[in-house]
Amino acid sequence: MPGKRVQFDDETWAAIDLLARDSMKDFQDLAEEAFADLLKKHQRPTNLKEALRQSARKVPANDPGSPAKRPNNKKRR
Repeated sequence: MPGKRVQFDDETWAAIDLLARDSMKDFQDLAEEAFADLLKKHQRPTNLKEALRQSARKVPANDPGSPAKRPNNKKRR
């Protein structure tokens, strides 16, 4: 797993540390939750299944009621 080092000011770190203690989670759990929420906010997938689902939704033929899926019952004269 890739790792990165982040820096917080003292007040932010104290707030994160208190939240971790109150919720009985460690920093890694809080970080994973925070980044998952950030990715969701920006409509980015967090796993392969979501990535495939989102890429399939970008194709208009997969949208309900799109012209590609509607039957063409009109006859030309």
